[in-house]
Amino acid sequence: MTLACTRLNADVKGRPWLVFLHGLLGSADDWQPLFAELSGWPCLLVDLPGHGRSASLTAAGFADVSQLLTDTLHGQGITRYWLIGYSLGGRISLYHACQGDARGLQGVLVEGAHPGLTCQAARAQRRHHDQQWATRFVQLPWKQALTNWYRQPVFDSLTDAQRQKLILLREANSPHAVAAMLAATSLSVQPDLRLKLHQLSLPLAWLCGSADTKFITLAQQSGFELRTVANAGHNAHRDNPAEFARQALAFITSPVLKDVEHDLS
Repeated sequence: MTLACTRLNADVKGRPWLVFLHGLLGSADDWQPLFAELSGWPCLLVDLPGHGRSASLTAAGFADVSQLLTDTLHGQGITRYWLIGYSLGGRISLYHACQGDARGLQGVLVEGAHPGLTCQAARAQRRHHDQQWATRFVQLPWKQALTNWYRQPVFDSLTDAQRQKLILLREANSPHAVAAMLAATSLSVQPDLRLKLHQLSLPLAWLCGSADTKFITLAQQSGFELRTVANAGHNAHRDNPAEFARQALAFITSPVLKDVEHDLS
C-alpha cells in the first residue's frame, strides 16, 4: 500500500528528490507556493493518511506511517532523497530518519516539529490534550472545530484573513479521518528522538518562522541547527514561501554539493 503523491520536475537528473510531508489538516497542495522556487529539483509531494487523496488510508502509529512512506518511495523509484516536513510531517520525518528504513535518506529539514516529550507527566497531559481535540473534531460542527483549532496560541501570528482562509481550505477534510490520524500520531505516543537525532550522520536542521518563538526555543534548547524565515510564524512555508525555499535550498545544497552532477548555484 502506498500514499497518494504528486511528482514535480521528475525529469531533473543528478539531484536527490525533495520529499515534502504536510501537517495535520493539510495536503500535498500546501507546498504549492514553493513550486516556482523549486524548478531545479525533483520533488515528491505526499498526502499523509487521512488527508488529501490518502483520506481513505489509516495508520496505527508512527511505524505504520514510516512504512507507508518507505513503500511509496520504493514505488516511485526514489533512491536518494531529502525529507522536508511541517509540524506533523516534520515529526514523521524525524521518526523515519531515526527508526524507519532510512536507506537513501540524504538529510532532514523540519519546520515547527517537536523532537519528542521527555517525561511521562508531559505525555499524559498531551494525550489528554489530543484526545480532546479528536473528540471536538468529530462532535462539533466542522467549521467551529477548525475555528477553535486555529485560535490556539501557536497560530497567534495569523491575521484574521489568514485564519479564515485556512479554515475554508481545511473544511475539505474528513473530521473522522483527521481525528484518527491525530490519535495515531499524537505527540504523546511519539518517542523522544533527541538522542538518536544527535547520533545521525545526516544533515538535520529546524527551519522556523521568525515569530514562531515556541519552536525556535525548542530547537535551541535541544541543540539542533536552526535557521529562521523572516516575516513568518508557525507555518513559515505559507507565510513567506520564497524565503522558506531560499533557506531550505541553501541548507540542502551545502552538504550534498559533492554528490550531485550539476552546478547547484
